[in-house]
Amino acid sequence: MKIIRLENIFKIYGSGETEVKALNNVNLTIDEGEYCSIMGPSGSGKSTAMNIIGCLDRPSSGSYYLDNVDVAQMNDKALAHIRNKKLGFVFQQFHLLPQLTALENVILPMAYAGINPQERRDRATEALIKVGLEKRLNNKPTQLSGGQQQRVAIARAIVNRPVVLLADEPTGALDSRTTQEVMDIFSELNASGITVVMVTHEPEVARQTQRIVWFRDGEVVHSHLTPADLNHMAVS
Repeated sequence: MKIIRLENIFKIYGSGETEVKALNNVNLTIDEGEYCSIMGPSGSGKSTAMNIIGCLDRPSSGSYYLDNVDVAQMNDKALAHIRNKKLGFVFQQFHLLPQLTALENVILPMAYAGINPQERRDRATEALIKVGLEKRLNNKPTQLSGGQQQRVAIARAIVNRPVVLLADEPTGALDSRTTQEVMDIFSELNASGITVVMVTHEPEVARQTQRIVWFRDGEVVHSHLTPADLNHMAVS
């Protein structure tokens, strides 16, 4: 099943002489269960595409179907509901609340989803165990390494059982060893059935995904690169 369908998507900023086409007639599909990375040089449109996929922004025109629902022109309230129910987000910066423990940070999204307190705690604990932090439930962010903080962020992203996990440069603030630990978690989550879409500028990260989408000048210039294909490209 196509879990993500972008059809004739344009995103235009400004008008007249200042008009910029951040996305220019983008068509892209991602299947349920895929592990996909999005690459391209700075200003290529990859982050704009990710914001639209994540319902953080709307296209200027075109249709975006998420789990067979056209969400392109939904209002803010409807988009917020979709984000909470269907999407999980992991960013380069961890965005953890420093006064809360790991467990409390992971519980937080469920408060907005109307889940009862005991189930919140159970699901948050389960998510933290899944990312290898069963001994760190009561640690605050300042008591965790960068890699551990990103694991908490991943647990928070999956606790509402999203249909798609979106990661925007999730290893950008990590060293190479910790990067690999985090990538192993993404691979395990994908193997469990979660669709993963990741923006990255790091070829060694993209090579660990199954499929690479390449953006340039607001357009998809390659939609189905393999990890091996990156060896023959000038990556910037």
